[in-house]
Amino acid sequence: MATKVLDSWALLAFFEDEPAAVEVEKLLAKADHGTHKLLLCVVNWGEVYYNTIRKVSLEVAEQKAKDMATMPIEIIPVESDLHLVRQAARYKASGKLAYADAFAAALAKLRNAELITGDPDFKAVEGEIKINWLK
Repeated sequence: MATKVLDSWALLAFFEDEPAAVEVEKLLAKADHGTHKLLLCVVNWGEVYYNTIRKVSLEVAEQKAKDMATMPIEIIPVESDLHLVRQAARYKASGKLAYADAFAAALAKLRNAELITGDPDFKAVEGEIKINWLK
C-alpha cells in the first residue's frame, strides 16, 4: 500500500474549499477505501490549527480539529522520534524550509512516501522526496 504525507497546505486548501480541495477529497476517499495510507505529522496538524485560529477563530479551529479526527489520516507524533526531528532540523538548518514544513518533508523522506502539497517552498527539496503538486 502506498503511503502519502499531507502537508498543512493540502488540508487548509481542503477546509477552505480552494481549487485543490477536490484532489484532497479524492485522496481522503481513497485512503478511506484502503487504496493508500495518509500520514500527517503532529507539527503540521498544529499548523492547521494555529492558522485557523489566526485567520478565523478558536471555535472554528476546534471544529477543524474534530473534523480531522474523523478523517482517515494517521497523526504521527514526534515526541520520541529523534530520526524525524533530526531530519526536520537538517532541512530547517539548510535554510530551505520553514520548521513545520521541514517536518512534513522529513516524514515523507523517512517513510519513503509521497508528499501532498501545493506550497512552492517545497521546490527546495523536490530532488530529495517525491512530491504530488496540488494546484
